[in-house]
Amino acid sequence: MTLQAEDLVIRKSVTVAAPLEEAFEVFTERLESWWPLETHSIGKERIETVVVDGRAGGRVYERLEDGTEAHWATVTAWEPPRRLVLSWHVNQERPVSTEVEVRFSEEGAGTRVDLEHRGWERYEDAHEASARYETGWDLVLGRYLKAADR
Repeated sequence: MTLQAEDLVIRKSVTVAAPLEEAFEVFTERLESWWPLETHSIGKERIETVVVDGRAGGRVYERLEDGTEAHWATVTAWEPPRRLVLSWHVNQERPVSTEVEVRFSEEGAGTRVDLEHRGWERYEDAHEASARYETGWDLVLGRYLKAADR
């Protein structure tokens, strides 16, 4: 990774008051309970559910009320309850993907969740695109924290 690419990596961490397995399950199986679908989705209010096909090669997608599916990501690593890596399709109009890695580790009675979003150097407007996600992940992980805390 070049220095420029390393400078664009987004790193976020939260600690949730849930055991490791539950923290992973909330992140992957109950995504629609915490993801800000009203602002950070393709179908917005027409979404029925969000699906994470839990396996390497699986898809992450939203299913709309009419049955249409909108692809978000491809699962490139699936290691429950410790790690998940996605080839994330940031913008449906652009064929370029970024990579999101989420690691789960025990921390006291809870779970530390470390997220790394990389690959922004592939974009022409890399600094602007990564800056939007830098603040976007704060919102998203804040909602996850509330959903996963008991």
